[in-house]
Amino acid sequence: MKVGFLQLRPKFGSVRENVHAARSLLEDVNDATIVLPELFNTGYLFRSQDELDMLAESATTGYTVTEMRKTAKQRRLNLVFGIAEKIGRKTYNTAVLVTPKGKTYTYQKTHLFDREKLFFAPGEKGYAVHKVDGVRIGLMVCFDWCFPEVARILALEGAQIICHPANLVMPYCQDAMKTRSIENRVFTITANRIGAEKRGNVAVSFTGQSQIVDPSGNVLASAGDRSESLKIVEIQVEQADNKSITASNDLFKDRRISLYKSLIRKAGR
Repeated sequence: MKVGFLQLRPKFGSVRENVHAARSLLEDVNDATIVLPELFNTGYLFRSQDELDMLAESATTGYTVTEMRKTAKQRRLNLVFGIAEKIGRKTYNTAVLVTPKGKTYTYQKTHLFDREKLFFAPGEKGYAVHKVDGVRIGLMVCFDWCFPEVARILALEGAQIICHPANLVMPYCQDAMKTRSIENRVFTITANRIGAEKRGNVAVSFTGQSQIVDPSGNVLASAGDRSESLKIVEIQVEQADNKSITASNDLFKDRRISLYKSLIRKAGR
């Protein structure tokens, strides 16, 4: 199957312009699963709750999802992208998966990074794997990379590909995602953004370097840190079903679960 990422430079607050730009860049792509960045339609650096609420949308009937569904149907694409999702009085940093058949799945980011905690509500629904055209896809968002439990749960739930919309700012996040692939024997697709945002006295620069990593940690495709980029590769997704490390070692069967109870305890000091 074909998988890829679309690395973008969103313009803050310009939802229609950002969505149109993404759809235009996908005009010549067919029959693939493509991952776009976190909050690709709004930009990242919100200054107030009111500003975020004004740009947030429904993940089922909002403008962005409606438009991306059109591209998914027209080009026969599975599209994964990040938006600010409004549900009642709460706003979530959400990854959306839309399919050519019009199905929509969502994951609300559970590990909020830095100033996100000022405005977004953390997701509480946990982690799910979605079977799309026979392929099992898991979703995580940006800072979830720092919590290995997320990728492990998705892998234990059967994920073959973990799609990772991101707005990465730290220099070592991409390396960590290689480890997530190795320690779970899954494909990971990280779609980061590029550029910088400065709003008021706060500025953030994004690292780009989107990548596709195979279950052995090999980088199959990657982007630079300054340019928008669309990269697509062909993978044998069944590789993610083989959890053997050696002839005598199976990644999941060799786990010593009885010794891992401290993982769910509160951290000590």
